[in-house]
Amino acid sequence: MLSNIPVDLKKVKKEDLDKELLRLGMIAELDAVNLYEQLASFTDRKDIKDLFLDIAKEEKTHIGEFQAMLLRDDKEQVVELEKGKKEVNEMIGK
Repeated sequence: MLSNIPVDLKKVKKEDLDKELLRLGMIAELDAVNLYEQLASFTDRKDIKDLFLDIAKEEKTHIGEFQAMLLRDDKEQVVELEKGKKEVNEMIGK
């Protein structure tokens, strides 16, 4: 269920290491969001469901923190993210 590190960090160029670490942090947080939302869907107890969903929401904040740092350090990622937004907006007619 949880992701493995998709890259051998020993083989990453030193100048790219921090960007890869930030991406790995994002992967870990996405895994956590998926886990907590799935766990919430399995319970009928509102208090437990609310707890899992609240924690999932916090993990989404963490994703935003990692992304903000990554976008500061990886200008190519900024450009490609904007391209992706544009493509989606064209696809949905905005």
